[in-house]
Amino acid sequence: MTVEHDPVEKLLLDLQERAKELNCLYRIEEVMNRPNATLDDVCEGIIDAIPPGWQYPDICEAKLTLYEKVYTTRDFHETQWVQNAEIRVQDKTVGMISVYYTEEMPQADHGPFLKEETKLIRTIADRLGHFLVYHKVKGMFGEWQAAEEDQDGEGIPEWQVVLDLLHQTDRNLFLTVSLKMLNFLCWSGISEAEKLRRSSGADRKSEEDQIEKDSNRPQQVRKFSISNELSKKIFKLASEHLDDDEISSKIEHWIQEDKLNFLIQVVNRNLSISEVADAIRRYHHIGEGVELHSPSRRGVLVSLIRRFLSIQLNYINISKNYLEISDFYDLLEHVIFSSESHGKLGGKAAGLTLAAQIVRKSPEHADLLGDIKIPRTWYITSDMILHFMHYNNFAEVVEQKYKDINQIRFEYPHIVHTFKNSHFPPEMVAGLSVALDDFEERPLIVRSSSLLEDGVGMAFSGKYKSLFLANQGSKQERLEALMDAIAEVYASVFSPDPIEYRTHNGLIDFDEEMAIMIQEVVGNRVADYFLPTFAGVAFSRNEFRWSPRIKRENGLLRLVPGLGTRAVDRLSDDYPVLIAPGQPDLRANTSIDEQLRYSPRQVDVINLKENSFYTMEIKDLLREAGSQIPGINKILSIYKDDQIKKPIAFNIDYEKDDLIVSFDGLVSDGKFIPQIRTLLRLLENKLMRPVDIEFAHDGKNFYLLQCRPQSYIEQDTGDKIPRDIAPDDVIFSAHKYISNGKVPEITHIVYVDPAGYGEIKELNELLAVGRVVNKLNKRLPEHKFILMGPGRWGSRGDIKLGVNVTYSDINNTAMLIEIARQKGNYVPDLSFGTHFFQDLVESNIRYLPLYPDDPGIKFNEDFLLNSPNLLSELLPDYSHLSDCVHVIDVPAVTEGKVLRVYLNADQHEGVGVLEEPK
Repeated sequence: MTVEHDPVEKLLLDLQERAKELNCLYRIEEVMNRPNATLDDVCEGIIDAIPPGWQYPDICEAKLTLYEKVYTTRDFHETQWVQNAEIRVQDKTVGMISVYYTEEMPQADHGPFLKEETKLIRTIADRLGHFLVYHKVKGMFGEWQAAEEDQDGEGIPEWQVVLDLLHQTDRNLFLTVSLKMLNFLCWSGISEAEKLRRSSGADRKSEEDQIEKDSNRPQQVRKFSISNELSKKIFKLASEHLDDDEISSKIEHWIQEDKLNFLIQVVNRNLSISEVADAIRRYHHIGEGVELHSPSRRGVLVSLIRRFLSIQLNYINISKNYLEISDFYDLLEHVIFSSESHGKLGGKAAGLTLAAQIVRKSPEHADLLGDIKIPRTWYITSDMILHFMHYNNFAEVVEQKYKDINQIRFEYPHIVHTFKNSHFPPEMVAGLSVALDDFEERPLIVRSSSLLEDGVGMAFSGKYKSLFLANQGSKQERLEALMDAIAEVYASVFSPDPIEYRTHNGLIDFDEEMAIMIQEVVGNRVADYFLPTFAGVAFSRNEFRWSPRIKRENGLLRLVPGLGTRAVDRLSDDYPVLIAPGQPDLRANTSIDEQLRYSPRQVDVINLKENSFYTMEIKDLLREAGSQIPGINKILSIYKDDQIKKPIAFNIDYEKDDLIVSFDGLVSDGKFIPQIRTLLRLLENKLMRPVDIEFAHDGKNFYLLQCRPQSYIEQDTGDKIPRDIAPDDVIFSAHKYISNGKVPEITHIVYVDPAGYGEIKELNELLAVGRVVNKLNKRLPEHKFILMGPGRWGSRGDIKLGVNVTYSDINNTAMLIEIARQKGNYVPDLSFGTHFFQDLVESNIRYLPLYPDDPGIKFNEDFLLNSPNLLSELLPDYSHLSDCVHVIDVPAVTEGKVLRVYLNADQHEGVGVLEEPK
């Protein structure tokens, strides 16, 4: 990735200037936060702090005028090169800060001054204005206390002292407080207050007014103002109905609310993120004990949620109960955006932010969930992809989504290449550099977080790129690698799979934007590798139950050693470990042979030496550095003397022991299973729907990486399996791994013969089978055909072990049946929990693994192989694949019958039969 105009030098200069500005603000904050700082101390401190914060400190002078008093730097004299900022208190100008250069300097953004310096002087003026409000209120309370000490006998009420001071120092606030008290008295049902309002002209009603109220004419405007005399009457009335403490409390509340009114005004206007972030910082630094109260606080909070996280009402209704305004301060300190940005943080960020706050605000589960962590994360706002594209003149790419899907598929590699060889705007480069300084040289993952991602019923699972970075080398090398990864994630917005997915879900016209999450990878350095001890995905509902004793609400875990990629991707030649958290002792693989065959054999890691993502054999990793992996004994078992045993801690011989990954120690010991079970129940309960989470564990701590609504099958009642079926009408039957779900009447079968597929030697021909499936997916009647074929469709790895397809190749089918014959290596993956399976669920595609050679299973191979094959007629260019791919028109070969599939998870039965259509 390249950056124009000598990027390193410019970046260093930019960072030096930002450091000077931050140091200037820190010095000013330090003076203001001194316990006994006087106004003179603060003003003199500001004057001293300003010159070092500007670009040319040696020729920089400062002047501060406040309430007719003037503060200046030593040897000060005015020049023509000046920038000013008003000091305002309660919307009234009380002074001015001026910064001068004593010599002419090169032209910058505003004369010789940088735009950042213009923003800095405004920030200093605003901060001084807030301090003056605080100083004024502090003075009020000082006089209040003095008045209290001077009281003899009856004395003056405390609230009266404050009111008198307000009248003297802030007329507007005095009138505001008086009006609020009148309204409060009226709303409290005090009749005298209503009379006072009417007598003042606020509520005079004539006969004509009453007529107007009941007519279609607008009521007349009635003038109303608070006078000193009316204010006295209001508070006299208040003293008769409220005690002094309540009046004091109300006045204090309204003063604080007015003090924070700027925040209410900012978040309810369509201002840039930069301006909103400044307001949040001002609120954060305003001082302890001063906070917004409902409904103002609720209004600001909802505005911030809508502004940065989500406009979905169901999300807002839940998150407003768990998020605080202060949470946005922490969030925005790690957000990269442009000066004009109006973007959001995306669906993935919204889901994780809410889940983390739900956990934090559930003290009843602190024993199990109190130590759950979130990885260090930086965010790039969603509209920065538009900024990136505009900067590189990519306007024509925006309409890519409206092209034919085959054209999109053809052009996508070119888009990726173009994006990865483009330039990043300087603001993004500077922000990414700061983020890298924060991460140091820890490995990173660059994750998509689009506006549409992780929505209800539309998870976009695996549709956009997420890329791991070793983050090793020089600062410039790490920065270029990071920008390269971000560009590739940006390009994935225009890949065929998400575009087809959006089209299928009626979302193609939505203006999709891509936010980015840059997360620190969870784990530890082990030799030359970096990895978590284990990772995985968890679901609060189990849609793929392998035992009748497992209930839907028992949930599901897919666990893998190392990075969690192998838990969410379909793999052609490896397996995760499946566990139901609600029934952890009921394992999917019970016999020793099954445990040995289906245990994970490979692990994904970050290779720090090679600076890359890397897949290796688990046994090789254990031999090289097994003893260095924290908590490794919890996930390993030893196979010895035809038995699988848990190892004794510190008693594992990584060279000689026959080790397998079983997670037995994790299940039987410690708190992990209760922890994950409690977390899933809590999140499902609070979010009011099933959830899907991703996590990683470094051997000591559990890290939550993602939380989104779980896509699930609506129907949970099994079909009634027919018993009086003619043998010739049975096409297939199944007795394990059945999930419920209604399958429509099937008119066409696409059967990829496992034997024929296995005989193909050329890679191009294997890929051609996937292209045939893609074209049939477009030609055959939607949701009226099923796909049957060998192994693991859509898996990562050796395509000889499964047909090479993606979501857009199969999204119109009604069912996918994966076939495992005893001859060959075609073994279906129990894929529930992978991104591939989530696609099937969301598209209402049923899934069934089929084992034709198991005892008692019926499989009508003669019908599938010898029925008339329509492939040559439908796709003449692929007729040479007719021995492998069979397309059967069921009604045409069965005198009008259709294929009907019955599924019953409770009975562990599935059957496909030929029947008359209903």
